[in-house]
Amino acid sequence: MRVLGVDPGSGATGYGLIERKAGAIQHLRHGVLRPPRGAELAERLDFLHRELLAIVTLDAPEIAVVERVFIAANPRSALVLGQARGAILASLGGAGVRVAELAARQVKKAVTGSGAADKAQMQTMVTRLLSLDAVPPTDAADALALALTYAGAGPLAELPLRNRRRSSRRATTQFVLGRSR
Repeated sequence: MRVLGVDPGSGATGYGLIERKAGAIQHLRHGVLRPPRGAELAERLDFLHRELLAIVTLDAPEIAVVERVFIAANPRSALVLGQARGAILASLGGAGVRVAELAARQVKKAVTGSGAADKAQMQTMVTRLLSLDAVPPTDAADALALALTYAGAGPLAELPLRNRRRSSRRATTQFVLGRSR
């Protein structure tokens, strides 16, 4: 199974491609897509769309794993990130690649053992887990971590984490009443 991890951003989008065969994971390639500085947003989004489509066409991943949206402090940054994710998802969808989304905290926990790991810890663990000769850039390391998490857990990685304190009676009551919480 070929897994493409994508860490979206309008200024830098990391990607990492791995392959899992008979339980062994092999690094194929990684990099960072950097749209031209000073380019208008539409040009940057087009760049991301075209470049990612070229990667997908060349490498033919079976699934792409994209980082799930988080709440940003700055609304403008959140909007631009959402637009970059849209361009990325459009590339993947247009190429017929199945997409899974994982939360950053979930990926950090899977790769380092801590959901609060910093960028340097992620780079170190990705380098070790894939036996890389050099430390990948942070955006590429994050993308490789997304791919590693999915390759290690498969579809289980996509299951939502539930609050175990919630009782089944309460959930049933909410369903029966038709209310969402």
